[in-house]
Amino acid sequence: MNDNEQQVLQLRPEAALALLIERVQHMLTTYEGRIAIGLAGGPGVGKSTLAVKLVEALNATTPDLAAYVPMDGFHMRHSKLESLGTVKDKGAPHTFEGAAFAEFLAGVKAATLQVSGPGYSREIEDVVIDAFIVPAGARVLVVEGNYLLLANAPWWQVRPLLDLAVFIDLPRDTVKARLLARHAQHGLFTAERNRQHVERVDLANYDLVKRSRGRADIAIDLVTER
Repeated sequence: MNDNEQQVLQLRPEAALALLIERVQHMLTTYEGRIAIGLAGGPGVGKSTLAVKLVEALNATTPDLAAYVPMDGFHMRHSKLESLGTVKDKGAPHTFEGAAFAEFLAGVKAATLQVSGPGYSREIEDVVIDAFIVPAGARVLVVEGNYLLLANAPWWQVRPLLDLAVFIDLPRDTVKARLLARHAQHGLFTAERNRQHVERVDLANYDLVKRSRGRADIAIDLVTER
């Protein structure tokens, strides 16, 4: 769908969900085999919540039709970041196994048997093995992550694997408030550490990801209360 002009919409989250359900259902009638729907955007914009709700809605009508495939499971392990001296950058593109994620996604698209994949736990701030399952009969992969649309290596390998790429966006101030609340939720770090991380890493990632917005088929500016 890359040759189409980008569609830009302002929608409330429930309307965005309805739109995506409709698009996926249409694609299922026109595509053969497994399709990948990519939800990209900066940290804190609500893309993971939207992705999970999309999977739930699709599976409510046809069990195991869709599976959630998060990019976050391809964070470098915390021990590896410690050995590299890059713990302070955690969440930036270079702290992910980007090539491994692209290889995994390509494999899942082609798979005919059940596949499991890694996730990321904010409670322990580390990778969790076998966090999700893609059933053998699943036709829709709802892929979610910050860096799905980046054009630099190794991330450029991801975009061609997405049959529909959707960029989810929110105003920067709203994102900052959400991220501060997220980091404080589990009480693992001090408020000052969280503030510094949001300012130095998360918002820098938000700005970086924003520049990949033009590579999406659909750009959705979410309209929220906060």
